[in-house]
Amino acid sequence: MHGEPKLEERAEQHYVAIPVTVSMDSIGAVLPPLVGEVSGWLAQKGVAPAGPPFFRYVLIDMKKGMEMEVGVRVPTRLTGSGRVKAGTFHAGRYATVVHLGPYERIIDTTADLLAWADEKGITWRSRETDKGDAWDARTEFYLTDPQAEPDPAKWRTELAFLTAS
Repeated sequence: MHGEPKLEERAEQHYVAIPVTVSMDSIGAVLPPLVGEVSGWLAQKGVAPAGPPFFRYVLIDMKKGMEMEVGVRVPTRLTGSGRVKAGTFHAGRYATVVHLGPYERIIDTTADLLAWADEKGITWRSRETDKGDAWDARTEFYLTDPQAEPDPAKWRTELAFLTAS
């Protein structure tokens, strides 16, 4: 289940993240532990996150694997170190929707958002490359902490995809 998709303007947002290459079926095992690593890195720097953790799809090739980032937004531009890199979400118009429920069903919400955008003539800041589809910002923000809310039916995840115009 999900809310109604919408378009919204967003300002530039800084973040820190750990880049990783994964297969679709290994996302659930590989990515969540990296949230703690990024949070620990921020704590060592004395910086509080400026939003919930996220997974960003950088390059998608369903057969060969995906380049992703696991991170959090931060209040100001930082310099990464070690496995943690600094980045910026571009300012612009984003198509967003909130997914309600377990993560296993987020693929359905993603498909619905993509179909909604297609019906509206919305295009993405993405491009085809020889390595897969590269996205400037295709992100899932995890609004609910599963440790604070153990019922997956109540988990909320915001999808935010940067549009081309």
